[in-house]
This record gives sequence, structure tokens and C-alpha cells, in this order.
Amino acid sequence: MYLILVLVASAFSIWASFKVNSTFNKYSSVMTRRGLTAAQAARMILDENGLRNVEIEAVSGNLTDHYDPRDNVIRLSDSVRNSTSVAAVGVAAHEAGHAVQHAVGYVPIKIRNAIVPVASFGCRFGPYLIMIGLVMYYMAFADIILNIGIIFFAASVAFQLITLPVELNASGRAIKILGGSGYLDQDEVPAVKQVLGSAAMTYVAAAAVSVANLLRFMAIAAGRRRDD
Repeated sequence: MYLILVLVASAFSIWASFKVNSTFNKYSSVMTRRGLTAAQAARMILDENGLRNVEIEAVSGNLTDHYDPRDNVIRLSDSVRNSTSVAAVGVAAHEAGHAVQHAVGYVPIKIRNAIVPVASFGCRFGPYLIMIGLVMYYMAFADIILNIGIIFFAASVAFQLITLPVELNASGRAIKILGGSGYLDQDEVPAVKQVLGSAAMTYVAAAAVSVANLLRFMAIAAGRRRDD
């Protein structure tokens, strides 16, 4: 049953990835009437929120846009930074929303930042520890390794789950600002909602895959205990 859940979640993840790319490409050809570039829009949002110390830099790649709280910088990809499209402005506003979250002390992002070290370790090594525990089936300490791997993997799942409200809130901030501060005309805002909504689905899908895998690993561990 759990394997079926993993397969369904993986299919959902593939669909979400396709959806975000197709939606972004669709609205990348729709230019805003006011002609602001994505970088200009992000700069104005930051300045309006007293975040003049946050820099905006270029980053290579496609849809690699992100806010880096360590360097206090928003990095916008080649396909976004100088574009005046509805899609690009929406993405840039979303990243500016993350900067605002950090500035106002948004609680979920504080929690996410606090578990980053454990979550990173769990994402990288948790599955390997689980595999080692399964391979060393008859060894006395195999269960210990398996359970440690599950705990670390669970930390990475928790990180993905707490990421969901963080991303949704950043998108909500972006839509509210773009719709209420004159950056876009009102009839352009629904397109931004579609772009950011499809992007949010990728985070939902990633969390679904991780939760399904965690349940599968926990079921395997429970089965081993029954066998013992």
C-alpha cells in the first residue's frame, strides 16, 4: 500500500513540475502594461518595507530565483531579472516576500531556519542509514541504524512541511502587494496567482513524496519488529 502512495505522490510531483514550467512559460510572454522589470519591482517592494540593505543579484539558470538570508540578497535568474513579464514580476515579488518575512520575524520561517542543519543531514544521509539498516538485516545493531535513519529522514520531512506555509505566505504577500500598490493592473493579478499557485504545487508535491516515503520506511521498520 505504501509503495502505491509513493508512486502516486511521485506522479503528482512530475505533474506539478510540468505545470509550473508550462504556466511560467505561458505568462513569460505576457508583458506588464506598466513596464517594470522584475528586478525593479523587487527593489521597490524592498524599499517600501525598509529593506534597502537587501541587495538584488543575478544568478544563472532557469527558475533558480531565491532569497538568501545569510547574505541578505535576492538572486534572480536570467529569465526573470530583466523581464517585464507578468510571470517574472510575480516571481521577483515572491522572493521579496521572503525578505519581508525575515524582517518581520515570521514564525514559520524561524522554525524552518532552526531545523535546517538537522534537516540537511537527514535529507542527505537518512535514506543511506535506512538502506544500511535493511541490508544488515541479521546484525544486532541493524534496527538501531534503521531507526536513526528514519528519525533523520523525518527531520527532513518536517522541514518540507514547514516550508509549505512559508512559501504560501510569501506568495500571498506578493499578490497583495502587486494588486494593491500599483505595480500591476488589476486584470494582470490573476495571472500572477496562477504562476505562484503552480509553483506552490511543487512544494506540496515534494512534501507528499517525502511523507509517503517516510510512512513506507516506518512500515518496514514495524514489520521487522514483528518478525523479531
